[in-house]
Amino acid sequence: MTMETYLVGGAVRDSLLGLPVRDKDWVVVGSNARLMKEQGYLQVGKGFPVFLHPETKQEYALARTERKIGVGYLGFEFDASEFVTLEQDLLRRDLTINAIAESSDGQIIDPYDGRQDIKDKVLRHVSPAFAEDPLRVLRVAKFAARFAKLGFTVAPETQKLMNDIVHSGEIDALVRERVWQEIEQAMGGPAPDVFIRVLRDCGALKLILPEVDRLFGVPQPAKYHPEVDTGLHTLLCLQQAAMLTDDPVVRYAVLVHDVGKGVTDKGKWPSHYAHETLGLPLQADISKRLHVPNEFSKLAALVCEHHTKLHRIKELRPAALLKLIEALDGFRRPERVQKFLLACEADAKGRTGLEERDYPQNEYLTTILSELSQLDIGALLKEAKPKNAQEFVQQSRLSLLSDILIRLNISEAPN
Repeated sequence: MTMETYLVGGAVRDSLLGLPVRDKDWVVVGSNARLMKEQGYLQVGKGFPVFLHPETKQEYALARTERKIGVGYLGFEFDASEFVTLEQDLLRRDLTINAIAESSDGQIIDPYDGRQDIKDKVLRHVSPAFAEDPLRVLRVAKFAARFAKLGFTVAPETQKLMNDIVHSGEIDALVRERVWQEIEQAMGGPAPDVFIRVLRDCGALKLILPEVDRLFGVPQPAKYHPEVDTGLHTLLCLQQAAMLTDDPVVRYAVLVHDVGKGVTDKGKWPSHYAHETLGLPLQADISKRLHVPNEFSKLAALVCEHHTKLHRIKELRPAALLKLIEALDGFRRPERVQKFLLACEADAKGRTGLEERDYPQNEYLTTILSELSQLDIGALLKEAKPKNAQEFVQQSRLSLLSDILIRLNISEAPN
């Protein structure tokens, strides 16, 4: 039997789409683990045989079939013998656009009409076996987000399979770190709002992020939120965040900044008194459940608790403003402040008809923090030798802050 290698998956798909090809994955037909090692390939991974090329270090996987034997995406038995064909290997893949191969002489092998779906801009499952892997629900949502600007949509029959997976309870068997990995990647993608919308359309959002799913249908005051619905506001905010930054940390903070509005007193809707603090324990639940990295959860908590303060920053007295800066750890972590500002700007602009409005609060706080940071605390302490250094530093900053605010407000006053 002759060993043959084929370029597969994303590299072929992106090439056909006219997109840059970043990573190349290869599948090997007519070989086995022993033969691969004899040719100098280094085996890596535990689930199934994947090998690193001895020179290029690119990944080469043996063609394989898989059979469902348990729950979750780990519940599979693999056959990676030299008798597995290329068509059998492609059949186990998730979407037709990912089930295309290219031979060493440039021939395209497309047994499941992936090229037609690329032409039609459709995300369609390869076979009914799609439903055996619950992780594919998140992967389809991620692909929908990645290719949304190209016009791709989920095929109705694939949408139905995704709904079936959700209702089967298989989503609950997913390893939470893998769920977070998909969320993080989607937050760093071109359309994080589409990722959330697709998950909600198939019912998966209610299981993965119920705190966010709960926001849909929750009203807000039309005076401040012309879109009214809090869930829609969240999607609009994600759109704005995607235009402002590609940082997934900022975008995640935007995603969960209003979760407190889902648990405010319904009798007082559309008002959401104290939603900022009510959201904090909900965010903590998400972080614990999905093992959210500290960098993400910390910024999310700061945005949740303090975003409304920034919106009305010019109403804050010096003491309250200094307290906000200290809560952000602004003197030690100015980069965190910048991320906080971006998330708040996305919130302010994520409202129907208000997407283009200015948000001067960012420059206002940045200017204040810059000037306060120029205060030479070490020199002041050395000269004054106060009994209570912390109180002295606080008063020195408050005094300077008061002067800064007077100057800024005068300069912005109409002539």
